[in-house]
Amino acid sequence: MTTADTVAPRSFSLKRFLADQLRNIAPVFTLVALVVFFSFASTSFLTLDNMLNIVRQLSITGIIAVGLTYVILTSEIDLSVAAVANAVGITVAYFTIQPDYVNIANVPLPGWIAIILALAAAFAFGLVTAGGMTIIGIPSFIMTLAMMQIANGVSAMLVRGQIAYQYPDLITTLGSGTAFSIPLGLNAAGKAMFIPIGWTIIVCMVFLLVGHLVLTYTRYGRYIYMVGGNREAAEYSGVNVKFIIGSVMVICAVCSGIAGMLGVAYFGSAQQNQFDTFLLDAIAAVVVGGTSLFGGRGGIGNTIIGLLVLGVVNNGLDHIQIDSFLKILIRGLILLAALIINVYAQVLKEKQSDLD
Repeated sequence: MTTADTVAPRSFSLKRFLADQLRNIAPVFTLVALVVFFSFASTSFLTLDNMLNIVRQLSITGIIAVGLTYVILTSEIDLSVAAVANAVGITVAYFTIQPDYVNIANVPLPGWIAIILALAAAFAFGLVTAGGMTIIGIPSFIMTLAMMQIANGVSAMLVRGQIAYQYPDLITTLGSGTAFSIPLGLNAAGKAMFIPIGWTIIVCMVFLLVGHLVLTYTRYGRYIYMVGGNREAAEYSGVNVKFIIGSVMVICAVCSGIAGMLGVAYFGSAQQNQFDTFLLDAIAAVVVGGTSLFGGRGGIGNTIIGLLVLGVVNNGLDHIQIDSFLKILIRGLILLAALIINVYAQVLKEKQSDLD
């Protein structure tokens, strides 16, 4: 055997390790540090009831973040997720009979038809976005910005400033119903206490699991990483890049639409601008978790960590009763830090690739 037939193992390099793992290590370290800090700052933070409450609060954002992860992995962005969620949530209410005191000239239909029409609306939003990007060639930032305005316009036209309160039974159950309860123990009076696990948590977990399995174990998932990692190389390899990009935009819109339908039931009403904060939350969850804004690196596991970081920050700041305006500032600073790490990790990766 000649020396040409052997490959010398590479020695450990801190720079190489950071280049490969920085965007994965930083979010986990941040999550652990936040949990430790809030546990000492508030005795009511690290309890089973509160941990489940954090997960419950993240469930709607988590469904949106699944679709957004697919988009960002292809090195694109979708600014319309919150507006689409709002429009689809209003759509399912629009096709459901409302109480007499709700002054909306809607079209009441059987529940299953209302759900199908709402899903079709979500699919249509995604299809228009995909067509604008892949057929016309409009950049995703501009196309989804336009779609955000279109979806907001649809919401305004359907409810005209009014609020709807009724939805199909299935949506009401999945959005606000309890799947099962976990026994917590006995209270001071000796009665059993239970913690309810809502259906929104179950649905969110299903979306996260399916999203992970598709990205990890299917050819379609590998194509998404290929398109995000090196679009030109993916084209030369025979990947239909336009189809992949268009499909992830449709998937993102459908995820947002389902989150919107469950969200209106979760909140108890369907109205304009109800999901405005979900755009920043969903993007922050994906980016804070470590998925690269440049595409090709990250995944659902990173998004889960990002969701938990945001959930712990929001919930923990409430427990220490910090100023609500300062809370907004802290969330912005955490997102800025995540963006800096994201860009720095990409620079390290490129430098290390040049050296190798």
